[in-house]
Amino acid sequence: MIKKILIANRGEIAVRILRACKDLGIQTVAVHSTADSEAMHVRLADESVCIGAPPVRESYLNVPAIISAACITGSDAIHPGFGFLSENATFAHMVEEHGLIFIGPKADHIAMMGDKIMAKKTVQRMGLETVPGSEGAVKSLDKAMKIAEEIGYPVLIKAAGGGGGRGMKVAMSPDEFAEAYTIAQREAQVAFGNDNVYLEKFLKNPRHIEFQIIADKYGNAVHLGERDCSLQRRNQKVWEEAPSTVLTPEFRDSFGRKIAAAISKLGYLGVGTLEFLYEDGKLYFIEMNTRIQVEHPITEAISGVDLVREQILVACGEKLSFTQDDIKFKGHAIECRINAENPLTFMPSVGVIRRYHVPGGIGVRIDSALYEGYKIPPYYDSLISKIIIHARTREQCLARLRRALGEYVIEGIDSLIPLHLRLANDPHIINGDFDIRFLERFIENNSDSK
Repeated sequence: MIKKILIANRGEIAVRILRACKDLGIQTVAVHSTADSEAMHVRLADESVCIGAPPVRESYLNVPAIISAACITGSDAIHPGFGFLSENATFAHMVEEHGLIFIGPKADHIAMMGDKIMAKKTVQRMGLETVPGSEGAVKSLDKAMKIAEEIGYPVLIKAAGGGGGRGMKVAMSPDEFAEAYTIAQREAQVAFGNDNVYLEKFLKNPRHIEFQIIADKYGNAVHLGERDCSLQRRNQKVWEEAPSTVLTPEFRDSFGRKIAAAISKLGYLGVGTLEFLYEDGKLYFIEMNTRIQVEHPITEAISGVDLVREQILVACGEKLSFTQDDIKFKGHAIECRINAENPLTFMPSVGVIRRYHVPGGIGVRIDSALYEGYKIPPYYDSLISKIIIHARTREQCLARLRRALGEYVIEGIDSLIPLHLRLANDPHIINGDFDIRFLERFIENNSDSK
C-alpha cells in the first residue's frame, strides 16, 4: 500500500486529492510555487515543498524539481491531478524510472491517446465510430484543401498533439480554409511543439457527451455512465450534467459496456474519459482524456463511487471494489465551474477574497481551495471553485442549484456565479434544449442586451 503521495498540482484538485489520501490514511506532500505559499493545499498537507517561481514552467511543469521533491520527502507515488503534467507521457515514464508510482495510466497509453490521430485509429479498431475526416495529419495546404472538398464544408481543423480548443479552427467555405489552416498550424506549434493538424467534418448542432471509465491491472473495466458537457465557451466547459437527457438507459448501458470491454482489451489502467459528439442519435469519438476530469464529481454523485479513491487504489495494484452490475445510477447532478472572471466580459479577475460563504444543505457540494483573505495569483487557470448539485430529478436539481448559487458569496473578485444563475433560469436550459454552441449564442445575446 502507498504510504505517502506527492500531489503535483494546485488549487481545488490538489485539495480534492489530499482529502482522498487522508480518507485512506495516506500521508501527503504538497508542492507549490512561491506565489502559492499560502494556498489551501499547502496548509492542509502533511508536508510541503517549494518547487520554483510563479511561472508554471519554473514550478508546476518543472519535472526535475517535482521528482526531487518526491524523492527527498520519501514519497511512494505522485498524483498529477488534471492539467499541468497529468497527460505527459515522458513525465509518467520518468516517475516510474525513479522507482515511484505514477497515479494514472501507463505512459504508452498516455502517449497513444495524447496523439489525437493515433487515438482515432485505436478506437476505430475498438469498433467505435469517429467523425468523418482525414486519415491522419495533413501537412500540405493543397492536400488539405482537396480533403476538405471531399469531406464537405464546413470543416474543422484540429491540432493532432493537444486539446482544450487550442490549434482548432473552423472553415465554413473554401475561401476561409487557407487562413484557418495556417492559423491552426501556428497555434498547434506554439501550444504543443507540434504543428501537425488533421481535418474533421464540422457537425452543426451536436451535444458533447463523455463516458467515464476506470480499470484495474487485472483486466476489470467498468463504465460509470456519461456526462453532458455541451455548455462551453471557446471549447472550454462551463457547466456539466450527469446523466445526459438525450441518452436512454438502454443505450447508456449497452454503449458503456462496449467501451469498458474495449478499454479492458487495451490493458488500460486507472481512470479515463472518452469524449464524443452526439448528433442524430449517433456518438462520434473525438478524444480520450487519460486523467481525472474537472467534472468527475457529478459522476461520483450519481454513481456513489469515489473516483479519486479508486484511482489511488488501482494504482496500488488493488482490484476494483465493484463490478459493472454493482453500479446503479441515482438522480441527476449538475456542476458549475466558478471561474475568477467577469461574468460579462470574461476578463480574468485577481485579488484578495474579502468575504467567503459557501452554500449548504442536502445535495450541495463545493470543491474549492478558497478562504477569506486568500489572494488569487495572476499566473494560473481561473477555475477557483466548483459547485456540484445532486437531486432525485433534473427539475429538483435545477431548483437546488438556483438556491445554492444565490447563497454562494465570493467578494473581492469577479466570478461566474451571476452567469450560472442566468443559465439556471433560462427556459432553454430548463427544457434541456441546448448544444455545444448554445452558450456562445447566450453570451452574445446577453451582451447585446446590456
